[in-house]
Amino acid sequence: MKSLKITSELEVYDSLDELPREVSVLMQKAFDARDNAYAPYSQFNVGAAILLENDEVVTGSNQENASYPSGLCAERTAFFYAGAKYPGVKMKRVAISAKSLKHVVVAPVSPCGSCRQVMAEYEVNQEENIELYFMGETGKVLKAKSVKDLLPLIFDRSIL
Repeated sequence: MKSLKITSELEVYDSLDELPREVSVLMQKAFDARDNAYAPYSQFNVGAAILLENDEVVTGSNQENASYPSGLCAERTAFFYAGAKYPGVKMKRVAISAKSLKHVVVAPVSPCGSCRQVMAEYEVNQEENIELYFMGETGKVLKAKSVKDLLPLIFDRSIL
């Protein structure tokens, strides 16, 4: 038997003030999207904003449903909309922010597994990394240079 060690390296920014201006602007769009979330059950609002290579910005927010599996996360809402509205246009970076209506979220909130898988599909298809910046309501911001930093053993079409 052999061991396989998998590591990921993320950049840590102590606050929004440390981010490059263009990333701060994108994160603000994620905040705006987050404020439009429909989350009456979890009271946990998430917003995502994607910068496309054509400089368009597409946003999404989580949309819950009384039948819980029927809801959709902010990241997938944004990615699917970008794919539908701008087919073939590469995604450069995504900013994600989460806010609870029950308490202040200060720790960075990373995308769930389903969202990581969807983002990996787009990243593999475009043959170019997608940068991810994610945070809570306030506090530190984490940056992944690629979806593969969050989902290193991706499942993609090369396996099929």
